[in-house]
Amino acid sequence: MLKRSIALMALLASSLSLHAGECPDRSSYQPSREIIADMQKIVAPNGVQESYKTRIGGIEQWLDVRGQDRDNPMILFVHGGPASPITPTAWQFQRPMEEYFTVVNWDQRGAGKTFNETTPPESISDTIHIQRYVDDAIEVAEYLRQRYHKKKLILVGHSWGTIVGMNAALKRPDLFHAYVGIGQAINVRDNERISYDYGVQQARAHKNEEALRELASIAPYPGNQPITRERIIIARKWPQFYGGLTAYRDDSMYFYRGPRLSPDYSDLDRCAIDDGNVFTLGRILPEFVDVDFKGVHEFPIPVVMFMGRHDYTTPSQPTEAWLRQVKAPYKQGVWFERSAHMIPWEEPGKTLTSLLQYVRPLATGEATR
Repeated sequence: MLKRSIALMALLASSLSLHAGECPDRSSYQPSREIIADMQKIVAPNGVQESYKTRIGGIEQWLDVRGQDRDNPMILFVHGGPASPITPTAWQFQRPMEEYFTVVNWDQRGAGKTFNETTPPESISDTIHIQRYVDDAIEVAEYLRQRYHKKKLILVGHSWGTIVGMNAALKRPDLFHAYVGIGQAINVRDNERISYDYGVQQARAHKNEEALRELASIAPYPGNQPITRERIIIARKWPQFYGGLTAYRDDSMYFYRGPRLSPDYSDLDRCAIDDGNVFTLGRILPEFVDVDFKGVHEFPIPVVMFMGRHDYTTPSQPTEAWLRQVKAPYKQGVWFERSAHMIPWEEPGKTLTSLLQYVRPLATGEATR
């Protein structure tokens, strides 16, 4: 069984908040972190390795910037969750990308280090809205352009981050060479229905009576009832157990426990992942379930979608259908046949080669459109 509560989008962490005073002591991992830190060290003369906070949207927010060559195109990676930062697990897949891109991971409002920076958290309660995240992303992009002397950035969104990223690209296309959606959300209610139906199908095929009882308890799903936190957890539990989060796995320990080995996060930062998820979920859920990009028929910049064949967290079928009908300066869909929702972790090699084949040329001017 899954060992943590099922995610909103991919990555809702445990529903039990661990407050600062209750954070487990993970000092036993420190020798391993030191090895990872040394491996991750950027030593190239023109490289960049910076982790810092800066004021975005009226609060201090954390950025992690890494790359072997400052002159490479810059990626702004908008993480999922909400409030599930990439920074503490980027060491699992990102290092090869840093040879061809400068990669920026941003701990969003209410997430990770940024959550810890916000005291008390209730001071931002009224700002937990999709539009505020979108405006934050735009402000981060403008800041990065100025600090690193970039005309434009490549915008990459994963899971929840695709909602923020798509809206940012639509609002300020002048900031970005291209938009890349990984585990793209097009219509949340469609995604919930497809995911639920897959869970029922798999439970029947495996004669899993426990799963069938739990899934029946929220049927029809989503139906006309509100998509509450309680319903969404049940709806996600079984599709993800049957490989809809990570293909061919019933658990994703590598991701959920990966931050323990991160040299970039303290114990308090690790606890903030869970705390931030709990803090943001109830506040953002009503807006999240109404997300719908099906009415977007024209996209102002090149758009590339990375789609996991086995993704039943944000199912890929609606993304494929949307991509077929949208008009854009350039568009490309890339299927990842051995991935579900966690594409960069599941197929890091193909993630890199796809970025090099379809995306980097859009930033360097070498693309043939």
